[in-house]
Amino acid sequence: MSAGTVYGVGLGPGDPELMSVRADRLVRGASHVAFFRKAGRAGRARTLVEGMLRPDAVEIAMEYPVTTEIPLDDPAYAGNLSDFYAGIADRIRTLAESGADVVVLCEGDPFFYGSFMHLYTRVKDHVPVEVVPAITGMSAAWTATGIPVTWGDDVLCVLLGTMPEEDLARRMADADAVVVMKVGRNLPRVRRALEAAGKADRAWLVECASMAEERVIPLRDAGDQAAPYFSIVLVHGQGRRP
Repeated sequence: MSAGTVYGVGLGPGDPELMSVRADRLVRGASHVAFFRKAGRAGRARTLVEGMLRPDAVEIAMEYPVTTEIPLDDPAYAGNLSDFYAGIADRIRTLAESGADVVVLCEGDPFFYGSFMHLYTRVKDHVPVEVVPAITGMSAAWTATGIPVTWGDDVLCVLLGTMPEEDLARRMADADAVVVMKVGRNLPRVRRALEAAGKADRAWLVECASMAEERVIPLRDAGDQAAPYFSIVLVHGQGRRP
């Protein structure tokens, strides 16, 4: 029996109409659909495809053992997640080895800060794997501001709100345009780093880009409360123009 294929399918930033034609086709035809989620939640990826799955599709919910309960630098965090990814990789690989195609739903793009990457590295040498790219959340976010993010020879830097504040400020200062992901509870740190870099007055906060809950505001008006999970801070470039 020939092995089935594992498809890492990017669903885009949140609006189902921004899903690629290929992603739509694979989702609607899938016999086995896997998706990541936090325990007790429906999962954003699964919510995005509501009404699209075959009635007989087998759903595989892959529930994280930890999310924010343990600090990122705690060895237990990496250990828990490593065991989790190894376990689900074995399950997905076994399904594919039995001949089943498995569609893994991925928020945004599968190869851009996504959980699918950890599954991909564990199964790609055992069964066929195909990755379907998608529009990223940051692309939807800067589009939502109505302002081009880069001009001419602007340098764009993508940062994580979980980084040390000093590192954030240094990289922000060196870049022409900035995208900060993983904002959430790190919003005050991101704001301070932008102030240190002299870019706070040009920063925007975009929450839930392309989704029904989308909110776009200057960062100065956002306050210091934690931002929703799907939030991005942007600084647009001001580079060369004809």
